[in-house]
Amino acid sequence: MKILIVEDNPQIIETISDYLSLEDITVDCAYHGEGAITLLKTQQYDVIVMDIMMPKRDGISTASYLRTQAHCDTPILFLTAKDTLEDKVAAFSAGGDDYLVKPFALQELYLRIQALANRGPRQDIGEICFADIVINTQTQVVTRDSHPIKLSRIQFLILQALVKKAPTIINKQELIDTVWGGEPPSSDALRSHVYGVRNAIDKHFSTSRLETIHGKGYRLKA
Repeated sequence: MKILIVEDNPQIIETISDYLSLEDITVDCAYHGEGAITLLKTQQYDVIVMDIMMPKRDGISTASYLRTQAHCDTPILFLTAKDTLEDKVAAFSAGGDDYLVKPFALQELYLRIQALANRGPRQDIGEICFADIVINTQTQVVTRDSHPIKLSRIQFLILQALVKKAPTIINKQELIDTVWGGEPPSSDALRSHVYGVRNAIDKHFSTSRLETIHGKGYRLKA
């Protein structure tokens, strides 16, 4: 097992690392959230042990970034002296999987780490959804009401942009910039791809999700 400890107190890191090494666990360390984010760009871990109060970037904002921006699915165990209900709600809302209050027994920490590692990576990270449409941005699997939807690469990018904005209208130029970037398509390409998206997501369903707002753009409606 390989874990990452994110903690600004060197003594705590040393104590935890020494204990876990006796259990044949490999430990990497970061002293703040920015350091953790940097390590996670190139390293894979079974569990992240995260303090909350740290310099540069605290544990709550780091976890939130890892879940929503980096799409990190590694289980996170918060290790902190903050023990109010509000603190725990904030930690779990940010993407935490467990919460252990200082001071703690090292054996309990080990058992919690082991339990999270056995549970494996989070399965809900990288999903965006609106109404009954769910997109897994990592696997690019799209479903509506649990039914798989087949899309081309361009159609997937269009639907992803619409879901991220839903139910707000996204204008045609913004959609073109998002999907094609600096290489805009022919004048009819967007319309053709949107038509394909509409057919794919609305087929077999009585309720249409994709709506064209004439003169403004497109949106998904509930």
